[in-house]
Amino acid sequence: MKLNTLGIAHQFLEAHVPEGGLCIDGTMGRGKDTAFLCQLVGERGKVIAFDIQPEALQSTDTLLREKGLRERAELRLQSHAEMDTCAEAGTVDAVVFNFGYLPGGDHKIFTHPDTSIQAIEKALQLLKEGGCVVACIYQGGDTGYEERDALMEYLKGIDSKRYTVIVADFRNRPGDPPIAAFILKAI
Repeated sequence: MKLNTLGIAHQFLEAHVPEGGLCIDGTMGRGKDTAFLCQLVGERGKVIAFDIQPEALQSTDTLLREKGLRERAELRLQSHAEMDTCAEAGTVDAVVFNFGYLPGGDHKIFTHPDTSIQAIEKALQLLKEGGCVVACIYQGGDTGYEERDALMEYLKGIDSKRYTVIVADFRNRPGDPPIAAFILKAI
């Protein structure tokens, strides 16, 4: 296991995504999480991935084809705040987000607190009982701390009777390492 935010997020997903499941990648980026989810859900499962950048969709499509996973994914050039258009409430096993900007892409294009919070709210509605949201929050750098602060405040207010929220950060890492947030819907 990689001892970084993404490695911990993937380990968490391995424990919560069933074969044959339905997952959403709210920020497909370069396709690494989409491909990982496609492997977890297997041939009978499905992954729906969102991004607003054509470059992200193309990168993801290429990666999935190289790995022989393309038939398991539906790629949408659409905001993650519109994910409720792709699935019914209570049908999704896991939703993944990487908040920040496209790796290697234009740093002027990045996620914003308002649409990211809308996306999490919609993800919570879509989750099955026992389902999860995994969010990696990239902070500092070009995007600053505004989104991190807004997301941390929002996570505190999620209904504790229906969801468990766990936030993990690396206290002994230099700079501004990403923060992982895990949300589990009660059974």
